[in-house]
Amino acid sequence: MSVNVPGRLPRLGRMNMLAWWAEHLARAILQEPLPRRWAHVQGVAARARSLAPVTGADADLLEAAAWLHDIGYAPGLTVTGLHALDGARYLRDAQHADALLCQLVAHHSCAIIEAEERGLADILCSELEPVPYALSSVLTCCDMTTSPDGELMPVEQRLAEIHDRYGLGHLVSRSIQRATPMILSAVEQVHHRATQIA
Repeated sequence: MSVNVPGRLPRLGRMNMLAWWAEHLARAILQEPLPRRWAHVQGVAARARSLAPVTGADADLLEAAAWLHDIGYAPGLTVTGLHALDGARYLRDAQHADALLCQLVAHHSCAIIEAEERGLADILCSELEPVPYALSSVLTCCDMTTSPDGELMPVEQRLAEIHDRYGLGHLVSRSIQRATPMILSAVEQVHHRATQIA
């Protein structure tokens, strides 16, 4: 699957070209094989769009990352089992996407913790550098306040839902447990920034 990828383009009126491209790519990859994951991604993207006043000039980039953050779960893209890395590699290698977009996908929602659990932390960081916290915290907030069905959900409920879905002792549950303080901090900071702007 190959789609022409626009770089980081200036806004053309109200149209966000990178986000538009990302939505169409995510739909093509996720909608049929993973409909529930597709519902989640739509909710995360809607949340990112609602935070445009917080993200300013990076709004298009962050919405694009929201659309694409979970494509690494798709059949055919799973290589390492770390969906953040697999999705970012696909964007980089097959789609020749913007480097910062690939990095956001690679490091979303404290993916480095799961990478450590999988023995992939060195690979993740050597291939795709972490992004500035001001950007990554917004994507983490959007992901961790959106249910698997795409509905807005308090972060505490979202964390509990992940533990329930994977079960005690699962690698993902262990990763989320370790990442919880960072996730809560990211959500709190983004909410604080949104309140200051409102």
